[in-house]
Amino acid sequence: MGIARDGTSTWRSDIAFALLAALLLLAINAHAGFPQLANPAGDNDSLLQLVEVRDLMGGQGWFDLHQYRMGLEGGFVMHWSRLLDAPLALSILAMSALTGSTALAEQIVQILWPALQFFIAIFFVIRAARAFADARAVLPAAVVGGAALYYIGIFSPGSLDHHNVQLVLTLASLALLLEALTRRPAAFVAGICATLALAIGMESAPYAGALGAVVAMLFLGNRDGEREIARNFGLGVAGASALVFVTTIPMSSWGQAQCDTFSVVQFAVTGLAGAGLAVITSLRAANATPARRLVSLGLLAAGIAVVVVLLFPQCLAAPYANLDPRLQQMWLGYIEEAQSIVQLVSDNPARVVARFATPLVAIILMALRFSRGGWRRQDSLVGALLVMAVLVSAWEVRGSTFSIAFAVIPLSAWIAKWRQQAETSPSSGSVLRMAAAWLISVNAIWSGAAQAASSAFETGAPATDAGIDAPCNSKASFAALGGMPATTVLAVSNLGSPILAFTGHRVFAGPYHRNVAGNLLVFDALLGSAAEAKAIVESHHVGLVALCRGNPESRLFASRAPDGFLAGLMRGSLPEWLEPVEETRGAALELYRVRPTG
Repeated sequence: MGIARDGTSTWRSDIAFALLAALLLLAINAHAGFPQLANPAGDNDSLLQLVEVRDLMGGQGWFDLHQYRMGLEGGFVMHWSRLLDAPLALSILAMSALTGSTALAEQIVQILWPALQFFIAIFFVIRAARAFADARAVLPAAVVGGAALYYIGIFSPGSLDHHNVQLVLTLASLALLLEALTRRPAAFVAGICATLALAIGMESAPYAGALGAVVAMLFLGNRDGEREIARNFGLGVAGASALVFVTTIPMSSWGQAQCDTFSVVQFAVTGLAGAGLAVITSLRAANATPARRLVSLGLLAAGIAVVVVLLFPQCLAAPYANLDPRLQQMWLGYIEEAQSIVQLVSDNPARVVARFATPLVAIILMALRFSRGGWRRQDSLVGALLVMAVLVSAWEVRGSTFSIAFAVIPLSAWIAKWRQQAETSPSSGSVLRMAAAWLISVNAIWSGAAQAASSAFETGAPATDAGIDAPCNSKASFAALGGMPATTVLAVSNLGSPILAFTGHRVFAGPYHRNVAGNLLVFDALLGSAAEAKAIVESHHVGLVALCRGNPESRLFASRAPDGFLAGLMRGSLPEWLEPVEETRGAALELYRVRPTG
């Protein structure tokens, strides 16, 4: 393969493949009428992301991350980054200028933003597959990668939250590092991408850390070939972390340690790691021999560990270790993306197959490659990310969003190998092996087979309607509430984000770990007696109570406290201090007005 084919022409062809996949996704969603815009289906994070963008456009300060309409009076500080709010706000402003309508501009951005992320993600999956194998892996990467990214659902219209951007940046960092031997400046950009993914959300920390560790280990084993790559990657990490720190954190908060968002903790770790790696790779005295490289890298790692242990020991605990026990029991344990593989095996075995099959197949392929010898730097980069993502997903299933995407790369190489064999030595056996490789690599096939098997072995338990709470999620359900004068609404946390996004009201609860006081207040009101609920309603100036009977959280509360206020409301027991809002009788979202006292 010549330089020309390895340069501009391959980028053009890869862009064309990615663009075709993105346009196909747009066409599928357009044919369906973009249903996610009318029914976000419980995508609370994307709805609240839109609320944050509106707040920023409405004049809320760049450094002010309060969500004033959620929680107790005065709101609470969110842990998300303005790095995502900014491009979304600019996109909406640009579309508003073109269309003359902010509402239409929001809808356009809700469609085009996820599609753009999908396009970029597919492009970097293709680039990674090409660098991992060769040009024969491009078509499988486009097809299998497109199916995988569509399956994980984070690129659907309306998906504005940080998960798709984090995956895109991580894939970009991986693809750039895979190409870094021939495109040395690519490592600098890879370091920037890895750091930005971390800055947008701490979920990316394991993957940014894994990439940094592999870059360092490759340098340890091969100074001449990897020294410049490690130096550039370190410079990218250090530079990006410093820029993020000064542009997203006010000077008054520079010394405040936050474990769940980018702060002095993350800046200290990334800054030391990036700058330290750049210094070690630049000083011959520190890298002339393998022993010196080992000592230098070991001292850097020890220094970082000492800084964290001595200055930020609180960040060594599990992410939710200090969460109130009631929130851990009644809230965190029922967040699907936060469940472990042990919970999934017990509650939903079919989902385990759907989420873990292709990553485990990919790991087996990587293990076979390792056992046969010929391990390459590409294998180290891809293998480290894949194993890390599977380990994270075993702890919290949200990690499978990354592991499914990373698995596409070795799976594409596997398909390419059997395609080549079927072409060079055509036979029924080679064609069948190629077909099997295609089928095994498509995540949706595993999902369908698992669901079919689950149905076949059903033991007679009553069927559940998966869409029972769908009306609670639709935008139309909140129309009546949106037309009422702004007040505080008492509702379960699953209704918090849509109430903020579709109406001008405020709420107490939302599925966010920093909103401890607001969520506990709702527990007290809904799980306690009607008299206790009345006291909370009066002291916090609640004007409306919202009830969605089909919402899983409502059913959970009613089952946990059958004599509580919410359970009574679901049975039709209405206390004297409430009156139904007539136009919502029998609607998916029932509203009850608090009677004025005195």
